[in-house]
Amino acid sequence: MEGDDVSVREQLFHNRVRETIICVLLFIGLYIVSYLILTHFKKNAEFVTDDIEDATVNKIALWLCTFTLSVAVCAVLLLPISILSNEVLITFPQSYYMRWLNGSLIHGLWNLVFLFSNMSLVFLMPFAYFFTESEGFAGSKKGVMARVYEAVVLLLLLALLVVGMVWVASALLHHNMARESLYDLWEYYLPYFYSGISLFGVMLLLLCTPFGLARMFSVTGSFLVKPRLLENIEDTLSCTIFEEASLSRKLKRGGSASCWVTMNVEALKHEYHTAQTQRLALEMRGKASPWQRNLGYPLAMLLLLALTVVCILMVIFNVLELLFDETAMPRGMEDPRLGTASFSMFGSLGAAVQVVLIFYLMVSSVVGFYSSPLFTSLLPRAQDTNLTQIIGNCVSLLILSSALPVFSRTLGITRFDLLGDFGRYNWLGNFYVVFLYNMMFAGLTSASLIKTVTWAVQRELIRAFGLHRLPLTVSRSTVPFRLLLASGLSKIQ
Repeated sequence: MEGDDVSVREQLFHNRVRETIICVLLFIGLYIVSYLILTHFKKNAEFVTDDIEDATVNKIALWLCTFTLSVAVCAVLLLPISILSNEVLITFPQSYYMRWLNGSLIHGLWNLVFLFSNMSLVFLMPFAYFFTESEGFAGSKKGVMARVYEAVVLLLLLALLVVGMVWVASALLHHNMARESLYDLWEYYLPYFYSGISLFGVMLLLLCTPFGLARMFSVTGSFLVKPRLLENIEDTLSCTIFEEASLSRKLKRGGSASCWVTMNVEALKHEYHTAQTQRLALEMRGKASPWQRNLGYPLAMLLLLALTVVCILMVIFNVLELLFDETAMPRGMEDPRLGTASFSMFGSLGAAVQVVLIFYLMVSSVVGFYSSPLFTSLLPRAQDTNLTQIIGNCVSLLILSSALPVFSRTLGITRFDLLGDFGRYNWLGNFYVVFLYNMMFAGLTSASLIKTVTWAVQRELIRAFGLHRLPLTVSRSTVPFRLLLASGLSKIQ
């Protein structure tokens, strides 16, 4: 009997060591990738300066940003890893080499991501910002530690302010509970604060993702060669080259003449830059193979359209399930029980589609976030992004990625229930909030998709038939469809 107890303890010890090693190796890999990404975008002048103190502070802040970005990437991978792990265990139930992949490991990953994401959002990123902006208290000895003291004091004051605001909000919503739990910081206020942050992140995803799904068509099209109907590339390229040369001569004469107005010169520079961009695009289209020019772009657009339509259909199906089945509500679970049943009615194929859709939604939300007029200034630029912008980008990506599991489960993209503290959010059990959220997402995405497709078709028809060369006084939206057909037939003849 004693030998059995020892063997059980040894097994538990080995399992814990194995899970710790796997988590550490995964985090080290993500940390290295995140550091390479931030190194690509950071402004090198802030890290190579004559002031050793500023360089040290910036390096420490960059390490904290790298930690936060790696946690954000891990949060994006939570659901895909969980879904794929379940399918692997179903496919190989008796495999000796897959015993390390179990529910305890997945549950531990969810708990660690929840802990580190909230720690980064509440403590590390505010400290990094205060640390870079601090100079030390007046009268204190200058140095890195003086900046640390000032940043810690500011962080404590911010924490007191946030706790006070959370207490006021809880007192307004739950008066009696807030009074009884005045000193219950860990069990009441922190979960309440996390619930508010998750709700903000999910609402941000609701606004950014439909707009990003519509923007994905234009963003993807910018990296591909677009086919042009009824267009002679050689003639168009010759006209563009002549136009570029004419604008170049006008700029040279305008630069030497004293009677030119500055506004005219700026307008010529803009036209010259536009013509140069068009020439480069035409040269790229001319060098592309016929398959790439005529097949690559349509296939990519059809794939994006199919993914978007599948997302909308899954959300509509989830709305119907919410009306008739209580199990469709997002909830938390303690034991994932991997390897018992697939989380998709279509088996492994459906699980693979769910993983693709989750990544697609995350990419679309990031595209929509940076395309929004409110957050365009945060868009990072290679080797030209200051440390404050890096901190803002890391915080934004962490908010979006940490809300992705709740977002995907609320919309019914996957049936994998939330693990750990992700399922403890207060608003997840509210039927009206979840139902209205699904309806708003389906409506916004459908409207954005219809608007994007109709405008894209109209724009391509106008460009194909040469009507984009009309004067600006002519409204292209009022051009009748018969004129499009007549123009196209005359070009064919």
